[in-house]
Amino acid sequence: DGDLVLIVAGDTKSTNAALASLRHEMGSRLDLTDTDMMHFAFITDFPLFEWNLDEQRWDASHHAFCMPKAGYEKFLSEAPGKVIAQSYDLVCNGLEMASGSIRIHDRKMQEDVFAVLGYTKEEVSERFAQILDAFEYGAPPHGGIAPGIDRLIMVLMNKESIRDVIAFPKTQSQMDPLFGAPSMVEESQLEELHLEVVGIDIEEIN
Repeated sequence: DGDLVLIVAGDTKSTNAALASLRHEMGSRLDLTDTDMMHFAFITDFPLFEWNLDEQRWDASHHAFCMPKAGYEKFLSEAPGKVIAQSYDLVCNGLEMASGSIRIHDRKMQEDVFAVLGYTKEEVSERFAQILDAFEYGAPPHGGIAPGIDRLIMVLMNKESIRDVIAFPKTQSQMDPLFGAPSMVEESQLEELHLEVVGIDIEEIN
């Protein structure tokens, strides 16, 4: 009867991503989606860590500063994959509209998360000493959410690309045709700000 069965095999993350892309593409091609409908969902049970198959180590699913949900801290040392983060996304029609989290405000908790991610004590001390020291003075619980206004407008206007709703969109190569940016600055401007460009040949670029 013209039916087609597609099977995707692989790890969970890659498989879900492939099937989601296929589902959206076929829904669009076969005109199976109602473009006038807006379906919202709050996703609140993200894992704190995800396994990096290429490097055989744990990565942060969102970032390294998400607070674990209460009761899941016990899995940090023995089963990091079971830890659920206090993070949340607002999704509309399969697209992320806003993302946020409750942040870690306890030094030991932050050090435990860094340990899961494979940081040595020396690396933690060198890179994150300021925030860890600040926790010693009683940092309050804090968090937030950041909406993507331009992406929301893209969905509301039923556009395919976010560049269609931005006043001065950049190209795929991140160039700004209107302002000709990025561009090199004059040496006098660098000297005024006590800046030095290293690692590239300025004459070659000019």
